[in-house]
Amino acid sequence: MLLPGAHMVCHVLLLETDNGLALVDSGYGLKDIADPVHRVGPVRRLTKPVLDPEETAARQIERLGFRREDVRHIVITHFDLDHIGGIADFPDAQIHVTSAEAFGAIHSPSWREKLRYRPAQWAHGPKVVEHEPGGETWHGFAAAKQLDAIDPGIVLIPLPGHTRGHACVAVDTGRGWLLHCGDAFYHHGTLDGRSRVPGVLRVQETLIAYDLRKVRENHARLAELHRRAESNVTIINAHDPHLYAKMRA
Repeated sequence: MLLPGAHMVCHVLLLETDNGLALVDSGYGLKDIADPVHRVGPVRRLTKPVLDPEETAARQIERLGFRREDVRHIVITHFDLDHIGGIADFPDAQIHVTSAEAFGAIHSPSWREKLRYRPAQWAHGPKVVEHEPGGETWHGFAAAKQLDAIDPGIVLIPLPGHTRGHACVAVDTGRGWLLHCGDAFYHHGTLDGRSRVPGVLRVQETLIAYDLRKVRENHARLAELHRRAESNVTIINAHDPHLYAKMRA
């Protein structure tokens, strides 16, 4: 996404489990590319997504030798359009989301939520599985929900702020934890405190936050977790090209 002043990636995470493939977020999908006016809307004028069909999760999964039907579960951090557009490419997959996010996006959105979400992206009637608060703590985060139906090593961690029901997803890689934070933060400078966060990202994060106080609290909690080397947690998000490049390497 070629946001003026801060180019961003928009990536997802593919997991190979004993129960088939699972995705964390789905990114933009093939239908978004075919009909960006209806499905992406005017925000595309600001974020300037490349919208290349070869970059979609569907096409990349096929290039790995899998079928789209092999994706049985998609865990969504939140319902913003650049995170769920691709769910239509996997109509048989179960879509896992916090109940708070489903309430704010599908069941009873406020006027502000109606402005940010694009119902056309789930008009195909996906199999949405809502997860209520509850569960055990995970590295100091309360109410972490183990997603045993997918794999015992996948944990849904509610972290509202960016949206009403935003969540992070922790994955046990066997060598430590990988924490996919979605849009809980935008830039690695939020974690390390050394790199400058571009002004355009600070402004965007402030303007679209459902609860800015919680966003800032989340920043502090994630930065503290990042500093704790003994936690053995690698933190990524959905949009930082620096963190994305480190993970690819």
